[in-house]
Amino acid sequence: MTDVFSPSRDDFAALLDEQLAGRDIIEGQVVHGRVVGIEKDFLIVDVGLKTEGRIQVREFGLLADAPKVGDTVEVYLERVENAMGEAVISREKARREEAWTRLEGVFAEGQPVVGSIVGRVKGGFTVDLGGASAFLPGSQVDIRPVRDVGPLMGKEQPFAILKMDRPRGNIVVSRRAILEEARAEQRTELVSQLSEGEVREGVVKNITDYGAFVDLGGIDGLLHVTDMSWKRVSHPSQVLAVGDTVKVVIVKINPDTQRISLGMKQLQADPWDGVDAKYPVNARFTGRITNITDYGAFVELEAGVEGLVHVSEMSWTKKNVHPGKIVSTSQEVDVVVLDVDASKRRISLGLKQAQSNPWEAFVAAHPIGTEVEGEVKNATEFGLFIGLDNDIDGMVHLSDIDWNASGEEAIARYKKGDVVKARVLDVDIEKERVSLGIKQLSGDPMAGDVYRKGQTVTVTVTEVTSGGIEVRFGDEAAPMTAFIRKSDLSRDRGEQRVERFAVGDRVDAQIVNIDKAARRVSVSIKALEMADEKQAIEQYGSQDSGASLGDILGAALRERASKE
Repeated sequence: MTDVFSPSRDDFAALLDEQLAGRDIIEGQVVHGRVVGIEKDFLIVDVGLKTEGRIQVREFGLLADAPKVGDTVEVYLERVENAMGEAVISREKARREEAWTRLEGVFAEGQPVVGSIVGRVKGGFTVDLGGASAFLPGSQVDIRPVRDVGPLMGKEQPFAILKMDRPRGNIVVSRRAILEEARAEQRTELVSQLSEGEVREGVVKNITDYGAFVDLGGIDGLLHVTDMSWKRVSHPSQVLAVGDTVKVVIVKINPDTQRISLGMKQLQADPWDGVDAKYPVNARFTGRITNITDYGAFVELEAGVEGLVHVSEMSWTKKNVHPGKIVSTSQEVDVVVLDVDASKRRISLGLKQAQSNPWEAFVAAHPIGTEVEGEVKNATEFGLFIGLDNDIDGMVHLSDIDWNASGEEAIARYKKGDVVKARVLDVDIEKERVSLGIKQLSGDPMAGDVYRKGQTVTVTVTEVTSGGIEVRFGDEAAPMTAFIRKSDLSRDRGEQRVERFAVGDRVDAQIVNIDKAARRVSVSIKALEMADEKQAIEQYGSQDSGASLGDILGAALRERASKE
C-alpha cells in the first residue's frame, strides 16, 4: 500500500509525459473542437487533451451564423495552455490556414483565384483571397496605368498568383496577367478573322516617330512611316492625326507574334511602274531637293519617285565640298538622268551634266599654246596649281617651271597668291585637267644650234664659292647657267684665284662641252685664253720669227682692239 500512495520520481515523470503527449504535434495546427458553452460574446470550445479555449463569437461572422452548444468547429490551436490554464485558439487563423492550403493547390495547378482589393499599401494594394491576405503591386493592376482604382475596390475578380511563401506569409498576385491572357485570347480570335491583302478601315490611336497604330476593331496594327505614302514622309504627323479614320491594307500578319503590318500607299498605283520609259538615260528634268546627305542629295522627280545626285556629280569644279554648300533643301534644280534601275528602285542623276562643261568652254577659249595668267592657289611637292577662268585650276608640273633650275629650286621661287603667266600645254576634258608650263613662255636654250662647242660667250658671275664661280649667260628670258671650276679660271696657275671675281662681274669664256640630255653646258676661261694664244701664234709667229710670246700676244691683242 505504501508503494501505491507514494509514487516514485520515475512514476511521476511517466504520468507527466502521458498528460503532455501530442502537444508538439497539435500546437500550430487546425484542430476540431466541440462547443461546450456560451458566455456572453465568447464560445467555450473543448479542443481535447482536457483543455478548453475561449473564442469570440464575431470570428464566425454574423450572430445568426454562430455555432450552437454541441456543434463541432475548426479552430487554430496556438498554444495548449496559457497562464490561466486555457487553450489559446483562433477561428480567423484557422480560416487563413484553410485558405493557404487551398491557394497552394490552385498555385500548383496554375489556375486563377478569386479575390477582392480591400486596401492600399506602399507600392500597391492588399487583396483578400478568402481568408489569406495577398499583395498586388501597382504595376500589376492593369495593362495600362490606372489613375483611379476606386471602381475596383471591394469587387470580386480573378487574380493570378505570381509567388507564394507560406513560412513568411507572403503572397503576390496580378490582375494584369489575367487581363493580358484574356486579351491574347481575344487577339488570337480577331487575328484569325483577318487575312493578308484585305482592305479595312481603322482609327488612328497613337502616332510615334516611326509610324502610327491603327485600331482595326479590338486589335491594333502598325502603319509604318515608309508605308504611308510613295513620297518621302519625314514624320507620320505630316500625313495622319490621332482619331483619323483611314483605309488600310493588311500587308503582313506574323502568326507567332500576332503583329499586324498595315499599308496605305499600297492602295495607290506604284509610281515606279514604267519608270524606265518615263525617265530615259540622258534626258533632262526639273526636280526638287528633298534631302541632303554627306554623299549627295535626293531629288524628287514626281510624287514617290526620287533620284540621287552623288556628290561627285554635283559640280564640275567644286571638289571635296559638302553637298549642302552647293544645293539647299526644297531648291528646284535641273538634272540629267545617268542611270535607272527599276528593280532596285534607284535613279542616278547628275546636276553638273545639266550645266555647260567649263573644261570644254576653256579649251574653246584657250587652245593649246595659248598664254594664260592666273594666281598661284597652291604649291605642292609636284608642282604649282594656278587659278584660271570659271573656277578651273591648271597645274604647272615642277619639270615645266624652269629650263635649268631643279624642280625644288624652281617651286621655291613662288608662293601662294603670286600672279604668274603660263602657256597651255594640254587639256584633258574627261579627266578635267589643264596642264600648264611656265618655262615654255621662252624658247628652249638647248634647242637647235644656239650654243656650240668652242663658242666664246660672255658670262655674268652669280655666285663665288671656294671651288669656283657660278655664272649665267644667254637670253635673259631663258638663261643658261654653268659652273667654272677653280682650275679653269686662268691659264696661269697663279691667277686661278676665286678672289679675283665678284658677283656681277662679266668675263669671256669658251664653251668646252655641251650635254643636251643632261641640259648642261661647260665653260672655261682657261680654255679661251689657250685658244687665243694658239690663234696668235698661228697668225703672228711666222712673220715675227724669234719674237717672244708676249710680243706675239701683244700684237694679237692690239689687232683685236683696232678691229673693235
